[in-house]
This record gives sequence, structure tokens and C-alpha cells, in this order.
Amino acid sequence: MNLVLDKIPGQQRAKNILNNFLLSGNIPHAFLFSGIEGIGKDNAAIKFAQALVTVENKNDSEKKVRMIEQLSEPPVKFIFSLPRGKNETDASTPMEKLNSDELKMILDQIENKAINPFHKISIPKANSIKINSIRDIKKFLTLNYEEVGYRFIIISDAHLMNEEAQNALLKSLEEPPDKVIFILTTSEISKLRPTILSRCWRVNFDPLSDEQIFFVLTNYFYIDDKVAREASTFAMGSIQTAIKLVDIGIQNLKDKTISLLRYSFGRKFISAFDELNSILSEQKLTAFPILINLIIIWLTDVQKYRLNFKYFYYNNHITTLEKFDSKFPDIRLDVLSSKLDKLINLQSGNINSSLLSANLIFELSSVVLQKQ
Repeated sequence: MNLVLDKIPGQQRAKNILNNFLLSGNIPHAFLFSGIEGIGKDNAAIKFAQALVTVENKNDSEKKVRMIEQLSEPPVKFIFSLPRGKNETDASTPMEKLNSDELKMILDQIENKAINPFHKISIPKANSIKINSIRDIKKFLTLNYEEVGYRFIIISDAHLMNEEAQNALLKSLEEPPDKVIFILTTSEISKLRPTILSRCWRVNFDPLSDEQIFFVLTNYFYIDDKVAREASTFAMGSIQTAIKLVDIGIQNLKDKTISLLRYSFGRKFISAFDELNSILSEQKLTAFPILINLIIIWLTDVQKYRLNFKYFYYNNHITTLEKFDSKFPDIRLDVLSSKLDKLINLQSGNINSSLLSANLIFELSSVVLQKQ
């Protein structure tokens, strides 16, 4: 295994694929790294670029490796979603119309990403990858940098390109110059055009293990071991979910989840709504899919309790598992989990938050109706 690729936490299957390309020397001109959010796709793109330049020129690669790490041109062009500036047109350059505060924020975010490749760039009102950014690729490609060797265009969250931006990217993907490698990363592959997919070598990335997430949290985000351990346990394979759990407060959220379940199963609807709103009011809908996952994990614990398992995620709330199983021994937990999982898809469709809350409490309270 290439020593640079070996530094990627987990992802053995993806690393094997990328390592085979390095060994063969036959490198596709475009890759698509796909998988759920927060599993290190951007980091893998950066590491693969560094690995390739070290293989290309082992004796003169240190400076290029450092520039790639810093996301600096000319070795790498890093594209991500940006806000739209005042009076900006499609003819403007990507940052031409942004104000000084916005520019500083963007530079700070790039610096954070360079220091920590697992950092998720977050900029207010940056909801899409602008066509200006994609058109800027053409200028990048026309510049003569033969002495640089391999150059890389990394498009983070490529699914955020609109139809016009994707059409513009297609023109660059069709006939890229020699030694220019595109790497697109995405957690929503269905939003990319089939014509883009057909031009990229797809590499699938897997959810991370609890230990791999714990390693990233403690070594890249410097989170306390105890907090990192608990967050990684409930992170569902995603570093970004783990970070959100840390920010929200994992123990507090677990306690509120138990309260919500108790109120819902007891058909105390006003109390259930109050508890749910107290969770969503602080974090808005970003906490909703995390909350659903925590409830599904609790239902998994109930199933484990029925099977006489000894280890539980909610190890501080064993009595709730006992009481639920005693009251509802015949409830199909898999059916309830499936219904709750569908609510996450509703949330991604920008449905009203009050309607989401009502749906969640209804599904939980329906357990009582099944018994009757």
C-alpha cells in the first residue's frame, strides 16, 4: 500500500482501488468518490493527489505535496459552494463581487480545510457550486504548467452544481489536457447527470467504524476522549454526524430522546411536542435526522434486550428498555424503524417542521394503538 494512501482512516476497499491505479500508472482522467456525508472523501481526494505526485517524481515532490495539502494552485484547484455576491452575473469571476467579510470567511475556511482535511467548509448562503466556479476551470486548464506535472481539480459536494454548472463541467471533462485529473466527491450521486457519471471512474466509500471515527475526532478535532467515544458510537459511520452530536451535546440529546419516547408512548402529546421543539429550536432541522437515528438505535437496543444481549448503546437507560418490552412485547420493531427512517427523506424534501414533528410523534404513539 502506498504510504500516503495508508494514512487515510479506514476505506480499505477504496484505498486498494486507488493503490492499484498508482501501481499500474494508468490513471483515469476523472474520478467520482461517492458515499454518505462525513466519511473522508475530500481527504482521500487530497491524499490520492499527493500520492500520485510522489509516485511521479519521488525526488522532487515535497513542495508539491505541501501545496496540495494547502489546496494551492497550480497543483490543485479546489472547488466548493460559494455565496452569490451583490450585482454578480454569470460573467463575474467566482469571488469578484463578494465583500471583504465574505472573502475573509472563505479564506479562513480554506485554511481550516488545509489544516484539517476532515473539516466541513461552511459558509452562510453558500447553497450551490456556481457556474462561475466551473467556468473558471477552463482558465485553469489553459495555463501552461508543464513543469508542475500532474494537476488536480477537486470538486467537493459536486451534487451542489445546478444543471447549467453540470453542463459547463461536461465540456471540460470531455477532453482534459494530459496529466489533469478531476476528482468529484458527493454524498448524493443521484443529483449528478448520467453524462457526468459516465465520464468518471466511480470509487465507493464506506461508513467508518466507531474506532475510525474516534481516531479522527481525537486526532484532527482534538475532542476529549470520553466525549469522542460516545459521539462515535452514535455517529452511524459519519464524522460529520459525530461532530454535530458533539456540538449539540450527545448526553443531553440522549436524555431528551428518552423523554420524547416516554411522552409519545404515553400519548402525552403536548409534552412530546414541547420536548421535540426544545431539541429542534436550537439546532433547527439539522438535528432532526440525528434524532431519528437516535430513536432507531434505541429500538435496536430493545431488540438486543429481547435477545438477551449484554451491551447496549443506551447503557444508562436500561429500565426504559425493560418497561417498553414489558408493555409492548409483540411490537414489530423493524416496521417502526422503517417508518421512522422514511421521515428522514421527508425532512430532506424541505417539509414544514411542525408537520415533521407531528409525523414523528404520530408514528411513535401508534405503538399504543397497535396494542389496543
